[in-house]
Amino acid sequence: MNSYLNALGVVCALGAGKAAVAEALFGGSDEGIRPVSGWIPGREAPMGAARAALPPVPAALASTRDNRNNRLLLAAALEIESDIRAAIARFGHARVGVIIGTSTTGIDEATRGIGDYRRDGAWPADYRYAHQELGAPAAFLAEWLDLAGPCYGISTACTSSARALLSARRLLRMGVCDAVLCGGADTLCGLPINGFHALEAMDGTRCNPFSQHRDGINIGEAAALFLMTREHGPVQLFGGGASSDAHHMSSPDPRGLGAQAAMRAALADAGLEASQIDYLNLHGTATEHNDAMEALAVDAVFPHGVPCSSTKSLTGHTLGAAGALEAAFCWLSLADAGSHRRLPPHVWDGQPDPTLPSLDLVTHGPRLARGGRHLMSNSFAFGGNNATLILGDAT
Repeated sequence: MNSYLNALGVVCALGAGKAAVAEALFGGSDEGIRPVSGWIPGREAPMGAARAALPPVPAALASTRDNRNNRLLLAAALEIESDIRAAIARFGHARVGVIIGTSTTGIDEATRGIGDYRRDGAWPADYRYAHQELGAPAAFLAEWLDLAGPCYGISTACTSSARALLSARRLLRMGVCDAVLCGGADTLCGLPINGFHALEAMDGTRCNPFSQHRDGINIGEAAALFLMTREHGPVQLFGGGASSDAHHMSSPDPRGLGAQAAMRAALADAGLEASQIDYLNLHGTATEHNDAMEALAVDAVFPHGVPCSSTKSLTGHTLGAAGALEAAFCWLSLADAGSHRRLPPHVWDGQPDPTLPSLDLVTHGPRLARGGRHLMSNSFAFGGNNATLILGDAT
């Protein structure tokens, strides 16, 4: 039973909406990562902040659901609202589900409230515990749209929204839903930013994936939302795979065995050989160990090479939203206007790590090879959690 990604709404550091994001993405724009102050005491850090004006939470929900994470998610949802409303009219409110991956949800607003409580001994009037619940973004969309189908959040760190797409496909295959809103949203937040800073995992300049000079991540924020149905659409979710190697709480298996397992599972699920993958969006965080692991894993699964790139030097690492955002980049390549089929370039210093297998990193202006139709996207996370998606041309 096939599952199609019929519509996409997206907002990130590259812009708001498919057209703006695609123009900046395929052009390798360096505007997304900029120094930001106010998050780490006493210093600026380069981050991928979404600078578009965000829509207000509808008045009926403002008292309980108003936080930046929901406003970011709403911006993505409004881009495809007509598609969503049409699906609800066609299938009914009880047959449309919502699954959203996140790792920060509204924790920034919640922690500010906790700070006020510790200082003043009383909760501020706008404090809502529900802001920090991991299912809150999904619940917000369901309440706004008056949906009665399955509704839940997934939080598996940086694979969260990739797994949301896999779970949405499962609901369609089981016949529980006829349409599912799925994707992810995460916003810049003091808790993870200072956590990564404490781990000394953040680069003080633009991140440099797979370079011998790589020195850590830039953190970003994004929302990417798909409408998935069984109805034929422009892009198909051909397959997906997941694994958990549980090697370490924060470090990946240095051999990349869990990453290999996820990629091979996705290929098997899609009924494809590695040679049929035309592009791979790498997880590519620009940390020493993740890039080394992924290079080894990609070399093992694709011994003859595959065009690939990491887009995190353009957007920052958007944590729980990264899986859906980078799947969205594959969607934009497949749906590229005029059949240009452009690919996201790998923006870096061009200095590969000589200790790692060589990767076929695409440069500015690359296009999907004639006849190419299968694109893969990797997401890896703390705790050895791995997920791989394969999107393809549905024509």
